[in-house]
Amino acid sequence: MFDEQIDPCCTPVIIHGDERIDDLQLGGLRILQKTNGFRFGMDAVLLADFARVGPRDHVADFGTGTGILPLLLAGRSHGERFDALEIQPHMADMAMRSVRLNGLEERITVHHVSVEHADSVIEPGTLDVIVCNPPYGVAGATLINPSSTLSTARHQTEAGLTAWYRMAYKLLRGKGRFTMIYPAPRMLEAMQALSKARLEPKRFRLIYPYADKPANLVLIEAMKDAKPMLHPEPPLVVYEQDGSMTAELKKIYHITD
Repeated sequence: MFDEQIDPCCTPVIIHGDERIDDLQLGGLRILQKTNGFRFGMDAVLLADFARVGPRDHVADFGTGTGILPLLLAGRSHGERFDALEIQPHMADMAMRSVRLNGLEERITVHHVSVEHADSVIEPGTLDVIVCNPPYGVAGATLINPSSTLSTARHQTEAGLTAWYRMAYKLLRGKGRFTMIYPAPRMLEAMQALSKARLEPKRFRLIYPYADKPANLVLIEAMKDAKPMLHPEPPLVVYEQDGSMTAELKKIYHITD
């Protein structure tokens, strides 16, 4: 069962009975999400904030899911063109409809294709930036969006990620950037695998749920064919002791008191 969404401020789209339209609170952008299924988490917002994307960059999103990363980056006037890759047909279809909902078809193209076959839709050596929020499936690793209480089990093998790194190297132009978010306890193995794929880690930022708790996520930027040199960034603490958002997180979410 589905209904046609009619809204005077945006393009009419078809929404299925288990979907809803959420306001991203960013330039009027909206996104289709499952009512009782996968919804984007805080990790996507943090990755979009961390990624260095210029206004004229050609960007790809490996495993786009709902299409949240291209939407967030486009809403911040980052990136000129986006290729969003998603292997799950229902997720790819929903992401395509979100792009249409926002009238961004000329900037964002969603491909129903696996990352391992990304070179069938993207010309090698043409990307400036790749963003990646891989399905890492580690208990307690995902920070949930403040507007959502639903968490989803997500899994990706190291062998699978290694193939993604190899494809990233193939698609990026010289000195192109690969930016990802990953569980902090597995930071070393991720950096080693990136370096082996000739994507040299250059920047990283650890994310702490609370100031007195261990880091559970890390943001990493690697550069194609760069020389080894790590640049740590200041840590990001997400919550105050009372559970409220820290000032820096509010800034990332564009929340004003």
